[in-house]
Amino acid sequence: MKLYLLRHGVAAEPDRRNYPDDAARPLTPKGKKKLRRIAEYMAAMEMACDALLTSPLPRAVQTAEIAAGGLKLKKGLLLAPELAPDGDPKALIDRLNRDFQAAEAIMLVGHEPGLSQLISVLLTGRVTGVPLELKKGGLCRLRIESLRYGQCAVLESLLAPKDLRSLKAEG
Repeated sequence: MKLYLLRHGVAAEPDRRNYPDDAARPLTPKGKKKLRRIAEYMAAMEMACDALLTSPLPRAVQTAEIAAGGLKLKKGLLLAPELAPDGDPKALIDRLNRDFQAAEAIMLVGHEPGLSQLISVLLTGRVTGVPLELKKGGLCRLRIESLRYGQCAVLESLLAPKDLRSLKAEG
């Protein structure tokens, strides 16, 4: 299985007046524009996913919608509370194993530090095993033979948004 992890794009700055609930912050117009370019890269690379799960926060859902367009995903997005900032990564792994056993590729859209911690756990078995930060709009691809909460993955790629844009320009 390929597991793609995509961090949400650039969102509105925390602002108690406009967004009293920080979870409600949407993507900025610039964030949407950058993600559309990333989606173009995904399309050019002929990426495909059997399922796309996203944090229920608006900035993640908007990111997932743009990614789904680039992937020409036929099925709808699935909300995954496990991908929210306070989500449970073990419950996420259980859900993926229960609901997506036959999937060849799955994309997860979420937040930091949760995505980087999940990547670390899947690569090393420890939350702090790999010191990395997935940039906003960054994309990681893992190859997994048997998904479990612990060391089970091989890192195939880790790309920042600027890397994705330059790859698109080269292609």
